[in-house]
Amino acid sequence: MPGVRDLRRTVERLGLHQIDSVNVVARAHYLPAFSRLGAYDRTLLDTDAWGPKRARRLWEYWAHEASLLPLDLHPLLRWRMARADRGETGWTGLRPFATEHRAVADAVLARIRADGPHAASDFEEGRSRSGWWEWGETKRALEWLFWAGHVTTATRRGSFERVYDLPERVIPPAILALPTPPETEAHRALTERAARALGVATETELRDYFRLSPADARAAVATLAEEGVVRPVSVEGLRGPYYLHREARRPRRIDARALLAPFDPLIWERDRTERLFGFRYRIEIYVPADKRAHGYYVLPFLLGDRLVARVDLKADRQGRRLLVPSLHLEPDAPAEAMPALEAELATMAGWLGLDRVVLPGGAILSAS
Repeated sequence: MPGVRDLRRTVERLGLHQIDSVNVVARAHYLPAFSRLGAYDRTLLDTDAWGPKRARRLWEYWAHEASLLPLDLHPLLRWRMARADRGETGWTGLRPFATEHRAVADAVLARIRADGPHAASDFEEGRSRSGWWEWGETKRALEWLFWAGHVTTATRRGSFERVYDLPERVIPPAILALPTPPETEAHRALTERAARALGVATETELRDYFRLSPADARAAVATLAEEGVVRPVSVEGLRGPYYLHREARRPRRIDARALLAPFDPLIWERDRTERLFGFRYRIEIYVPADKRAHGYYVLPFLLGDRLVARVDLKADRQGRRLLVPSLHLEPDAPAEAMPALEAELATMAGWLGLDRVVLPGGAILSAS
């Protein structure tokens, strides 16, 4: 079974694991490591993300979206916190907490400082005591405090609710003591991380990885190219320029076999997925059931260097079954696609603690 070192190398290489609350199969942040490592122990990720302070290796912040990130990225994202603190970034509905609603945010922060970790639901009691804030306003204040770096995630509880606390009570002191680089250096370092994770990528794709602005990314890519850290390359049949990290290596062969979460870095930029793989993919969670083309929670299947199928999955935990309501092979899928997919589904079922896979039509696979 893959161990903690394998997991940490994977997180370090990707730079982040995106968080999503949907738990139809498994929560999204568990899946990228499964796709790359196989059946690893999910408690290893839990400990690195939300374990005791001395054991922390990850922290939560807005990177691509809400994400788990290696701790050494904390200094590289302080510029984003500073901009949020000035009301220059973050969701529009949160920005007033930097200015006219600052007193609300300060009151929420003061309560956490005095009383310890709080989730948004804990302020229900505070509302009746204070009488001057609404739960919705408090939640927005907490999210602004999170954007601005005044609080971070201490743990998750119940239905994956975020529990907030002061950074100095969560993040190791050695990380908080690291110097804050100038914004341009941080943008350059984040863009290089993106290049390492993506392989070949356009400037837009490098920018999207950590959601930099076009101007910030353009300057970072130009600097990295000038220094030779990334180099322009061409991709047959596609308009460039594309960039490749100088340490990238082309493998002699690719033996990948992986089910990919909708929020996996390989496929989260849907236009890139379509350009590189000829695979049009959209998540249909919010599409009415009768209008879905492929299903509710659909995972593409990677075989070698091709996306060859997609499967709608649901974990029936009470019945200990991995349900496959629908399965679609690509028109050009090779003959070995179906046996490989069945093997991967059996592996996923075992990893999730389920006994069997139920395929469309009722065929049963034993978990492995």
